[in-house]
Amino acid sequence: MKLTVILPDGKTFEKEYESPVTGEMVLKDLEEKPQYDILGCRLNNKNRRLTFPITEDGTLELTDLRDPYANMSYQASLTLLYLKAIHLVLGSEAKVTIANSLSKGLFTRIHIAVIRNETAEAIENKMRELVEQNIMITEDKFQREDALKLLKRLNMKTEAGLFETAEDLHSAYACSIDGDYNIFYVHTLPSTGYLRLFNIRRYRNGMLLRFPHPSDPSVVPPYEEQRMLYECFAEEAHWKSLMGVKYVADLNQKVLDNDYKDLIMLSEALHEKKIADIAGMIKENKKRIILIAGPSSSGKTTFAKRLCIQLRVIGLRPLYLGTDDYFVNRDEMIPDENGNLDFEGLSAVDTFLFETQMNDLLEGRKVDIPEFNFVTGEKEFGKHITSIDDSQPIVIEGIHGLNPKLTEDISDDQKFKIYISPLTQLHIDHHHRIPTTDARLLRRLVRDHRTRGRSAAVTLHSWPSVRAGEEVNIFPYNSEADVFFNSQCLYELAVLKKYAKPLLKEITQDQPEFAEAQRMLQFLKFFVSIEDDSVIANNSIVREFIGGSVLVG
Repeated sequence: MKLTVILPDGKTFEKEYESPVTGEMVLKDLEEKPQYDILGCRLNNKNRRLTFPITEDGTLELTDLRDPYANMSYQASLTLLYLKAIHLVLGSEAKVTIANSLSKGLFTRIHIAVIRNETAEAIENKMRELVEQNIMITEDKFQREDALKLLKRLNMKTEAGLFETAEDLHSAYACSIDGDYNIFYVHTLPSTGYLRLFNIRRYRNGMLLRFPHPSDPSVVPPYEEQRMLYECFAEEAHWKSLMGVKYVADLNQKVLDNDYKDLIMLSEALHEKKIADIAGMIKENKKRIILIAGPSSSGKTTFAKRLCIQLRVIGLRPLYLGTDDYFVNRDEMIPDENGNLDFEGLSAVDTFLFETQMNDLLEGRKVDIPEFNFVTGEKEFGKHITSIDDSQPIVIEGIHGLNPKLTEDISDDQKFKIYISPLTQLHIDHHHRIPTTDARLLRRLVRDHRTRGRSAAVTLHSWPSVRAGEEVNIFPYNSEADVFFNSQCLYELAVLKKYAKPLLKEITQDQPEFAEAQRMLQFLKFFVSIEDDSVIANNSIVREFIGGSVLVG
């Protein structure tokens, strides 16, 4: 049997193997050890466990933590290990909720009276014991009816509710470490010995389960305090509870009962209230330079324009600008060592012109604001000559808005910084969160197809480079924000499903993006689709992506 083996660094070789062979066996047979731990594999572009028996010729791609599916497999397996250790330390009745991502890890709640540092230490030590023992992680695939029976037998009501409401969800994996079962929707790793890299840290009223980031799979990154992000998640959890939707099954039931329209209106009203509150803060503090930043598909443009409207409501007359118009002319950009132009970095912005014009505007001088022509790659002048009085704020939207270097020559007393991102607190079940990255990817996929005619394959192909740029240009500066705005709408994934699903299904198995498309299609199976989205307001952030917005074309 001949296999074409592809390593994570792109190296490829062909080799004859006796049938059957597994990914683990291929891995052990490698002459040169890969740079990072291998966690999974794809056989003919389909994700498989490393223990899957291969019996025919094909292409086997080995994956590490940088691969989205392998990353999720690591998190799922580590969660199972974490739960097992908690049950051994605190007893089998200890209940755990995986709440949300935080500080390059997962914020979790153990539902006991008091969380102590000693508790975190004991759990981490027990996890490391289990890793050293290299215990096999069993995995059995259950079809819908059998999965429901298992979940009811294990008294996992939330998980059972998902299967009862999501008709597209046909199967799940029942996985266990030494008899401690949980349900997952991705393959787990073969054994606990693969889970070497993690740490546990007590945080507020819970624990942080931390692990390597795809940017460097070899280490657990240094801890970073993210107080404002934590508070934003906590606020979202409060509103989610008030709206009666904690889990995806709750949302699904509202859709099935045709009772989702109130939820949509409540979500939109909450956004309007938050934006009005932020406008009030700006006026109260007499801020003049309003800087808005956030990762791709956060809804920055819609938010900025709605903020301008709220500022006008309270008597201010804001000037709206985008940093994209201050791009350096393309022929003036300096290529990197590989001859590539960096359009995402701060070096792509004419910061001198930007700061000069902002200071001139603050001083009441007339300026000629450029308009960047993306066809010619040059700034064009003479179209927007304007000035403002000393009561008018300038609202500026762009990915570098929170980078201190963009505005280092502008007085800090004048600035008000806003970070925006869709931080979803809707849970699939107690142990499965909804990744913010996946919510943003679906937004971008739908918008790119609608506004630029891009296929889902093109968007999926470019997404890793987008994410890499965010890690450098956006995320390091979110702590600079004066306020976080959560642009997520509780109902939106049920709306995005009907737009994204057919685009993802167009990707065929022979395309490189097929595996990632299948992962996203699996994610969408959790949701009952909202087919009639006419009730969504035409100024909604969701409209920026699905169309019909009066604020964004």
